[in-house]
Amino acid sequence: MPPLCSDPLFQSFTERALALSTRGGAEYGECEKTVGRIVPGDAAGWHREWSATAATVESWARESDERGRRVSAREAYQRASTYYRASYFPLFGAPVSPRLVEAFDHESRCFARFAELAEHPMRPVEIPFERTTLPGYLCAPQDGGKRRPTLIGVNGYDSNIHEMYWSHAVPALRRGYACLLVDGPGQGRSLVKDGLTLRPDWETVLRPVVDHALTLPEIDAERIAVMGWSFGGALAPRAVSGEPRIAALIADPGHWDPSAFARQLPLPQDLKERLFEVEPAELDPYLAGIADDPTLNWKFVQRGLWVHGLRSLGEYVVEMRRYRLAEVVASIACPTLVAAAENDPTSAQAEQLYDALECPKTLVRFTADEGSAGHCESRNRSRFDQRVFDWLDDVLGV
Repeated sequence: MPPLCSDPLFQSFTERALALSTRGGAEYGECEKTVGRIVPGDAAGWHREWSATAATVESWARESDERGRRVSAREAYQRASTYYRASYFPLFGAPVSPRLVEAFDHESRCFARFAELAEHPMRPVEIPFERTTLPGYLCAPQDGGKRRPTLIGVNGYDSNIHEMYWSHAVPALRRGYACLLVDGPGQGRSLVKDGLTLRPDWETVLRPVVDHALTLPEIDAERIAVMGWSFGGALAPRAVSGEPRIAALIADPGHWDPSAFARQLPLPQDLKERLFEVEPAELDPYLAGIADDPTLNWKFVQRGLWVHGLRSLGEYVVEMRRYRLAEVVASIACPTLVAAAENDPTSAQAEQLYDALECPKTLVRFTADEGSAGHCESRNRSRFDQRVFDWLDDVLGV
């Protein structure tokens, strides 16, 4: 498929929407026409045009909804939700833009109506966490409340439960699993509306999620698996290291030392070599160079500093060292699958995690030849689902 946009950052955002098209979360023609109206590099234009497409598709959903056409309505609501989410990616950053909050609210409204019209039970949940709650959805097969093996999804850096529905819940439901989707600190509503920033001690996040899961009649307490995707490939292993009630773990892709990715920054070579030895303030003068590259600026400044609740590049490099898995990997006891995709820089550490694991373990590689290369196998999630859920069926005795 040829690129729809000459702007690399905008093309990456477009591909995220297109990745959902095989499961009804987007349509190629709607994405193509939207991107065709946007000038490369124009963040305001990007937000405006994707918002316009989302509003149009939402109006189509309401037309069918008002006439009682449930299938047509939910199909349009789910696409509108995707397009509202796509609209605010360039707006990432602190302080949070009111336009981002408004778009997120539109996205959430469309997804909530989609959930109400879904052909399988989907209900929102609020999971008690410290002094607040974490938002989520429980998705279950239509079978009268039978207890099911369950997949708990752990999100990444810049996604949310609405996007994770397509990656986790859809394949789980097709195979008879229940799926519990949750936005933790630094993700989705927890970040955008509640101001909770990311934290490395994800076991403190997973623990109340499991506590809540065990109160739900749809969930088999002995067959709970956890799957983390993107940066969740670091968070999920950390979480499971402190949660013995988990029966299986999937890291997609496996991480080992996320701080190493800071070496992608445009820094002098001698500074890269001693990156974790320098004083944080020594890195701050290089922010200007990062701002010259829209993709790096979005990843490390707009997204990275916002998600972690930080103010400087030096703070970011120091903070990422707290996400290393070396100190906890020996505590992961359940069978674990580590995914590694060809041509995905974030998969570079997957084998390090795999080698360090002392539990029953499997390393699964996804390749360009089978069309599943790239970050989180986004161009061939069907192949990912086949290999990973077949493994999970065996582990959980499904």
